[in-house]
Amino acid sequence: MDHYTTRTQTRSTDEISDTTIRETITGKDKTEYDSDSVKASTDLEEFPDGGLRAWLIIGGTMFSSFATIGFVNAWGIFQEYYEETLLKDCNPSTIAWIGSIQYALIFMPGIVVGHLFDIGYFRVPFILATILLVVSTFLIAECSQYWHFLLCQGFAIGLACGTVFSCVVGIIGHWFRRRRGIAMGLMTAAASIGSTVFPIVAHKLIKDIGFPWTMRLIAFILIFSMGIANLTMRRRLPPANASGGILNLKAFTNAPYTLWCFSTFTAYLGIYTVLTYISVSATAYGVSPDIAFYLVSIVNATSGIGRIVAGICADRFSALDYFGPMTIIAGAVTYAWPFARTLASMIVVAVIYGFSSGAYVSSFLIPVFELGEISDVGRRTGMTMSIAALGAVAGPPISGAIYTATGDFEAMGYYAGMTIPYGNRVKSARTIC
Repeated sequence: MDHYTTRTQTRSTDEISDTTIRETITGKDKTEYDSDSVKASTDLEEFPDGGLRAWLIIGGTMFSSFATIGFVNAWGIFQEYYEETLLKDCNPSTIAWIGSIQYALIFMPGIVVGHLFDIGYFRVPFILATILLVVSTFLIAECSQYWHFLLCQGFAIGLACGTVFSCVVGIIGHWFRRRRGIAMGLMTAAASIGSTVFPIVAHKLIKDIGFPWTMRLIAFILIFSMGIANLTMRRRLPPANASGGILNLKAFTNAPYTLWCFSTFTAYLGIYTVLTYISVSATAYGVSPDIAFYLVSIVNATSGIGRIVAGICADRFSALDYFGPMTIIAGAVTYAWPFARTLASMIVVAVIYGFSSGAYVSSFLIPVFELGEISDVGRRTGMTMSIAALGAVAGPPISGAIYTATGDFEAMGYYAGMTIPYGNRVKSARTIC
């Protein structure tokens, strides 16, 4: 049976178009609303969890994550190129701040965008972020000074990708519950595909057609991907009367949620260490730079497989039951990574680490959907992602500082390997509930 209520809202034309017609889980159209009222389902336990419309939504989220997170994770090839050519007079650690800002801004906008999503604003932020992403990519082709790259590739690309990602997470929460794990897994797996494809494409094209035209071709790829996302994605539920502004500090009175956020922060202090430094360590141990480059692609490719498997297992068992062993494995492999000194052993580390860390990345937001009302999901996941961003931006520099102080990778591996499994402690949250 369908359940409807009427809410009086004052909305912009864009927001009205977002929620003009809503569908029930049977796929039937609900009545349209006039300028003063809207009919929408208030039984928030009813989720489509499938059907053509819902899977088109997932298709849109996959194209979004391919074009945003996948592009950001290609930073390594740009770091190498800038050090050798365009920014060769800059310190490598200074150049690395461009990538660190990108990584942080993938999560940081969630605290604002998540709240905007809850109160009904999806289409406008999503379109503006798409425009910013494409324009910034075209502008990178024209950059020549450090501050140009910092502004266009660091802040602009990071902000655009973070806005898109925050919207994508909220959309999945609207359309899926029983199959939320596989939905998140597919979305994040597409990011891994982008993380694998973009570095290889950029590495090849920069040599063949030069840097400016490489960036222009990437921009056209982003136009295609984000165009599909804009055509297929939309909200399902009505705007929520979310009180408390951008932050919902009351959420932290929920002990499981607070524990989850803290464990997310500690895990992200170490989760990017192997991904950031595995090619560096391989080169230091005598592997050819052209071969070492592909270790990052191996990590990203196997991470995609891990994300899909994690999504399936999260739906069949629970996110926490699968999450725990994978974080332990990721931590153990991070401990072992500095001792992999042959190409074969490095490939083994890359495969196992990619699979297990992918399971974490695709699963860490799933329990957040259940730790509060679905009407507040955007703000709650936004706060969690912002906390994760603090760990993501601090982790690689801490690892780099450890390497500078010690001169080897062992201490770096011990540090990162210790922080990642702490996320497993959150399993105790079930006993707190």
